[in-house]
Amino acid sequence: MNAPSEKKTALKKRKMRIVDAALACFLENGYHQTGVRDIARKAGISLGNLYNHFSGKEAVLAEIAALDRQELQPFLDMLSDHSKPDETLMRFVSAYAGYAAHPENVVLTVELVSESVHNADIAALFNENWAALVGTVSDLLRKGAADGTFREFADPHEIAELIMDTLEGYALRSYFANGANEKTALDTLQDFIRHAIRK
Repeated sequence: MNAPSEKKTALKKRKMRIVDAALACFLENGYHQTGVRDIARKAGISLGNLYNHFSGKEAVLAEIAALDRQELQPFLDMLSDHSKPDETLMRFVSAYAGYAAHPENVVLTVELVSESVHNADIAALFNENWAALVGTVSDLLRKGAADGTFREFADPHEIAELIMDTLEGYALRSYFANGANEKTALDTLQDFIRHAIRK
């Protein structure tokens, strides 16, 4: 029996339980209104036990940002396929729109954007993930422009940011519409982006 390995697994599970509890608190009450005591209570552990894993609420948020990067990795991998830029981009638009429109993702995004306005440290935690997405979309746009699939862009990076902004806006709109006409809205979104970038 490998005791150190079992202990490491148990610690990882407890850490994830704290992260899950924090996410639940942020979604229910908002990031600003959530304290470490609320997170510990939700996780069913003592405050001291929480501090054994995290120095405070922002440290938990940093862990969430790291997990967010893991969730985004499949999208980054998808965008790295430059063989058919137009097909790759449309696959990404469809997949990311669905991911971003999950209610828990919408609520958490709104919470974090709101907090980021007042807290540069929180903004920095998630800006790296955003920059990675924008960068890979921008690379795909450059490739598509080079092979004649897309039109030439004065600033591919700016176009990539606008595409990502459009996807996040779609997710917010979908949330408030309770997913009504989701298929039509997604088709229109893809058509809008396709016409904006094609040659």
